Amino acid sequence: MKKCNLILFLLMTSGWLYACPVCEKQQPKVLRGITHGGGPESRWDYVIVWIGVIIVLITLFYSLKWIFRPGENSKNHIKQFILNTE
Repeated sequence: MKKCNLILFLLMTSGWLYACPVCEKQQPKVLRGITHGGGPESRWDYVIVWIGVIIVLITLFYSLKWIFRPGENSKNHIKQFILNTE
């Protein structure tokens, strides 16, 4: 029953995810049908967004790198102290 309710809810609300016709006319071709509201006002808006995307991707890369290969091999590292306590 919960699955049916969830599917019904998602089907009913999926129409809200698309931009309305008025907003589509205000957006550039790249963003038409995706977002509501006014489009970017200048080229600097695109530059700011791409800088943010680059920062997020770099952060994601290093986060995953240090999660899977932390490189903490020193015998004095706090990790070794916690793991080797008896």
